[in-house]
Amino acid sequence: MSLHGLSAADLARLVRTGAASAREVAAAALARIEAVNPALNAIVECRPEETLLAADSVDRMRAAGQALGPLAGVPVTIKVNVDQAGHATTNGVVAFRDVIAAEDSPVVANLKAAGAVVVGRTNTPAFSYRYFTANDLHGTTFNPRNRALTPGGSSGGAAAAAATGMGAIHHGNDLGGSIRYPAYACGVGGIRPSFGRVPSFNATARDERPLALQLMSVQGPHARSIADLRLALSAMSAPDARDPWHAPAPLEMPIARPLRVAFATMGAEPPVAAALAQARGWLEDAGVIVEEATPPDWDEAIEKFLGILGTDAGRTMARAIDDNADEATRFAFHAYHSRVPGLDLAGYAQALARRTAIWRTWQRWLTEEFHALLMPVSRAVPFVQDLDRTPSGFDFVMHANEPLQIVNFLGLPGLSVPTATIAEGVPLGVQLVAARFREDICFCLAEILEARAGVTAAIDPAG
Repeated sequence: MSLHGLSAADLARLVRTGAASAREVAAAALARIEAVNPALNAIVECRPEETLLAADSVDRMRAAGQALGPLAGVPVTIKVNVDQAGHATTNGVVAFRDVIAAEDSPVVANLKAAGAVVVGRTNTPAFSYRYFTANDLHGTTFNPRNRALTPGGSSGGAAAAAATGMGAIHHGNDLGGSIRYPAYACGVGGIRPSFGRVPSFNATARDERPLALQLMSVQGPHARSIADLRLALSAMSAPDARDPWHAPAPLEMPIARPLRVAFATMGAEPPVAAALAQARGWLEDAGVIVEEATPPDWDEAIEKFLGILGTDAGRTMARAIDDNADEATRFAFHAYHSRVPGLDLAGYAQALARRTAIWRTWQRWLTEEFHALLMPVSRAVPFVQDLDRTPSGFDFVMHANEPLQIVNFLGLPGLSVPTATIAEGVPLGVQLVAARFREDICFCLAEILEARAGVTAAIDPAG
């Protein structure tokens, strides 16, 4: 197999043993980017000389007998909405094209400290606001399996790069599904870690993020295998004093057997419901107990999530959106706020208090009654491009993706696992959710599904 098709674990092993140099691995990734990225526009900034210098540094460490990190020489990409020293943190916005970071964000610093080599920066919608990846600065990113479909958003560039082998690990972030939905749309794996798992900070930001983003937005990886997601999350989770929310929780804890999983289709479309039923059968074949169950406080949780997020976004982003966003993002922003009234101070405080109560209920439900929840990533198959640009399309998108939003509201880990591809390159997958800091349970269940569905191979873009 070509180097670009190997897993992160295999690439790191080759580099550590000297079977391949980090420069050879980086050169293979750069060649793959040159070959397939023009058809996708997933990576919007690539500096080959900088990448090769970083790879040479790894090779020099090995030659000197120095210990190499778990991601030694592994090619990774970084989303353009986090700081990478010497690069613009554009967030897909023309006005931010010259916002050059002086230092790496924690997630970038952690990946580099583990030995990873950055090969490019990936696209996002303006202000990372949509489930569709396009903006006036970097252009449109296409789904590598079907160009008529969205690659997802906001980490659409990361997921498209993962699916096509433009690196082994791909950074993303997730406030309302921005890791899990692109993973679903492009047919790769993606995990939204627990709140507090991966440190986060952008020194280029003018102000601290509003409270909703601090509590509900996280950094995490895309990859083609569950093993690589495990490896990536471990590297990303190293502590960083710049994030006071970071919690040094263990990545592995005892798992009681047999595993008990709640199963909810949540009114999913027939192809999605069929994928869920198939995943349920695979888990049951492996000895997992799966029972249909209704997740607690669902409607109230969605209402409170939308209200809290909308209030903070309306207060802090409205002017910037109107002044600097592209037309599609402005439409989506105002469509949201016309449907979700902002909360007054009392309402905002009450919603935050209820968040804690609902979170407590879910934590007990996912600890005392079940170990995890199997449910849709989205109620619908991946959307056609720009579906959210009409009022009815916007409403459809928001309703379909409620299973993503509730996980952010409660600070829980959520893992998007590909399970199948139906006609015309339409991917299908499922979502696994567990209690806070129980990513290990999600991974354990996902590995059962992967053993039946197969590890995702790097694909060439659809014509």
